Amino acid sequence: MTTVTRVCVRDLRFPTSRSLIGSDAMNPAPDYSAAALTLETSDTDWSGHSFVFTIGRGNNVQVAAIEEAAQRFTGRDADGLCADPAAAMRELAWDSQLRWLGPDKGVMHMAIGAVVNAIWDLRSRRAGIPLWRELCQLSPTEVVDQIDWTYLRDCLDPGEARELLEEQAPLRDSRRACFEQLGLAAYTTSPGWLGYSDGKLERLCVEAREAGFSLVKLKVGEDLDSDLRRLEIARHALGASVDIAVDANQRWDVETAIASVRAFADFNLRWVEEPTHPDDVLGHATIAHAVAPTPIATGEHLANPVMAKQLLAAGGASVLQIDATRVGGVNDLLALIMLARKSKVEVIPHAGGVGLCEAVQHFVYFNAVCVAHDTAPLSLEYVDHLHEHMADPVTVTGGAYRLPTSPGSSSEFVAGVERRYGFPDGTEWIS
Repeated sequence: MTTVTRVCVRDLRFPTSRSLIGSDAMNPAPDYSAAALTLETSDTDWSGHSFVFTIGRGNNVQVAAIEEAAQRFTGRDADGLCADPAAAMRELAWDSQLRWLGPDKGVMHMAIGAVVNAIWDLRSRRAGIPLWRELCQLSPTEVVDQIDWTYLRDCLDPGEARELLEEQAPLRDSRRACFEQLGLAAYTTSPGWLGYSDGKLERLCVEAREAGFSLVKLKVGEDLDSDLRRLEIARHALGASVDIAVDANQRWDVETAIASVRAFADFNLRWVEEPTHPDDVLGHATIAHAVAPTPIATGEHLANPVMAKQLLAAGGASVLQIDATRVGGVNDLLALIMLARKSKVEVIPHAGGVGLCEAVQHFVYFNAVCVAHDTAPLSLEYVDHLHEHMADPVTVTGGAYRLPTSPGSSSEFVAGVERRYGFPDGTEWIS
């Protein structure tokens, strides 16, 4: 029997604020960070890896929460955990004392997600396949069994979810072959950070067009005149063939959001992202109805599937942007994808931070192969920062993601990264 022998959580922080990578209207100077978890086992060939993305201060709080959630599994049978990750998810999410710290939201729920994701990573490593393929091998019944339906069945019951999966089952092999050959469309946010000069924005937009990206996203929300000027620069640099999306990062109230989106009308935006507070379901619905047909996108800060159920039922978004480390792990993400399918909403994830491109790509492929009714609109965010710190970095060529082939969830950091970026004792932070 293989057992979990040790839980290791590291506080990793990368000083992106020095170059304004990641800067937006709500987060002007983030230091991209990760609370990185390793579940070590009695078989030294196998370990499970995951992380929670944060942007600097407070990452130590996330580390402590992961340690609290994960320690109970020390000494436990790793075979049993891998055989039924849903049981581990239920054990943690329904622990009444931990649940009091949410429920199903915030630092503790993200910590639970890290533990669940590490178990799935261990499972797919032991199977010798990437996580996306592990998920794609699940039968419709097995997918449904991994989801906690307690608060969702009034919107989507397990039987209907199974039927939706069974509808797409005959297409799985052909879709997988197509994506393995052609990849999946990537869009880039790298040119659009709010702290970049106009000249840098223009140069990076030209580079993005030449690299084959068909969509570029710009950060907006600090000043309308500045937003319009930057959109003009981007449109001129990109030409008519490259779409533009914008992201306000929650900065607007409802009235400002409506006025701003209407001011952007001439740019024919692919979507407007996070126009207001992420928990304001009614606000999102009001905005979406007022600015139609401009699509509203949100989801990276949705804490759980219950929030998504309400958002989608209210018509508050036509693009759902799942985040690999915001919710309670793989099992919550499966629920989000199924809710989006029920509502006929595109799943186009958030992937801006360190490790997020690597982690969330697996769920894009699962959705594209097994769930989505139409794969043509699907894409995944890409930023060209910090991939060198991941043991299995993404590959993006010609404006498309290439499917990972290494076993696991692509969530392991390179060995020794903490010597430079560990906080507070890494060389990057004590020099």
